[in-house]
Amino acid sequence: MKWIASLLVYVAVALGLFIFRDAWSALLSFHLAILISLLIARSYIPIKTLFTGHDIRWILFSMVLCGSSGISLYFFWDKFGISNDLARHVASIGLTESTWIAFVAYFTLVNPLLEEYFWRGYLGSNTPNVHISDFLYAGFHGLILLDKVQASMIAYSLALLILAGWFWRQLARMDGGLLAPVLGHMAADLTILLAVYWRA
Repeated sequence: MKWIASLLVYVAVALGLFIFRDAWSALLSFHLAILISLLIARSYIPIKTLFTGHDIRWILFSMVLCGSSGISLYFFWDKFGISNDLARHVASIGLTESTWIAFVAYFTLVNPLLEEYFWRGYLGSNTPNVHISDFLYAGFHGLILLDKVQASMIAYSLALLILAGWFWRQLARMDGGLLAPVLGHMAADLTILLAVYWRA
């Protein structure tokens, strides 16, 4: 069931981006696919795990390191080979001046909770080695990046996302909860979306 669940979220994102061509549809169908998968699987992981952390140092380290991703994107924008049509593409999938703020808020506050519970909790592993869930987490981002950056940058981004998935799993393993990964994920999502908003 676990690997069928990961396929379901890929399909949900693909439908939202390539069939409905709407950012909100992609995001909400992605979240719905996660929730349906978790309900069917009857996940035994307590919700409180999302808010559990034992060492403030891991939390702060996660937030600072992951928050730097959007800052780096902002300052090295031209090095990433991002399409000159990104602003038009973003608008074409429903992200306009009137919807951006709500999208950023929802994406920053809700998405990390669902993703961390799903990828690092339900599909996660306590192994210190790279795990298949790290690759599955990174992979669906490739759908989002298609036609927006050069192929070499998609490969580079996927490698970084595999590393991020591994890093957040290690934080969860060492800190005994998902709070450090959740807050790091929030910092990454917020800074990356703001970089896109300001630079696109």
